[in-house]
Amino acid sequence: MFRIVTDTSSNLPTAYLQAENITVIPFTFHTESGEQSCMDTATFDAKAFYTAMRNGEKVTTSQIPPQRFVDYLHPMLEAGEDVLFVSMSSGISGSYASSKIAANQLQEEFPERKILTVDTYSASLAEGLVVMHAVECREKGMTIDETYTLLRALRHRIAQIFTVGDLRYLKRTGRLSNLEAAVGTVLQIKPLLKGDPEGKIVCFAKVRGRQRAIEEMAKRYEALVVEPEAQTVCISHADCEPDAQILANLLRRSAKPPKDILIVDYEPVTGSHVGPGALALFFLSDDNVRNI
Repeated sequence: MFRIVTDTSSNLPTAYLQAENITVIPFTFHTESGEQSCMDTATFDAKAFYTAMRNGEKVTTSQIPPQRFVDYLHPMLEAGEDVLFVSMSSGISGSYASSKIAANQLQEEFPERKILTVDTYSASLAEGLVVMHAVECREKGMTIDETYTLLRALRHRIAQIFTVGDLRYLKRTGRLSNLEAAVGTVLQIKPLLKGDPEGKIVCFAKVRGRQRAIEEMAKRYEALVVEPEAQTVCISHADCEPDAQILANLLRRSAKPPKDILIVDYEPVTGSHVGPGALALFFLSDDNVRNI
């Protein structure tokens, strides 16, 4: 047995994390109320958070510093546990690099213990899917090394497709120019985005209108999903529950309906970068899905 650790970007329901004994290391974010973290999805008021953003509240985020990893992992190692950390993409956060610094430091103190870190090249429930598979591996009795190897292969099979409700947030993160954002807003152009092989966010298509964007997400799912009858497909949304349900119903009525669908509110750190109205879909596909 080994301890599975992740960060709050994995966006998994608190009840699941507690049931599976998964430790979560928090990202922090800053609002007008000061520094905060979201450690309990059951008490996170997503509507209030995203309404405040719509009304102009600025949200900034911070990567997890190395010392926070040390503080969380040290007691586990001291208790004789091996640790597998599942991280948010290094392509959009420096936290994975922080985890490596901490792991190297702790390895010197605990040379007999294994400390393995997995860069998922993902965020939100795409990262969460990797965590869920880590749990399945542990339940099957796989070793930490076997699980680590499987997860490093699995991360290349996770399709991440999303759209946003407000182009300003992509402009702020450099995904769109000022002109593209202005023209897109006037013409109701909705970008379709994905995670690339390096875990960065890229735009692969643009459509007119929200409904068309949701339909295109469902079409891409049907074209790319593998073994849907055996997997849980995940949807994250930033205060747009009706759209999440529309997308879920399209998947259920598709030629390849999934076994289960998990729908969650975007947690505040990742959600603050994609903005209110963001809608994301995550599922397993083939090895080269990030290149398609």
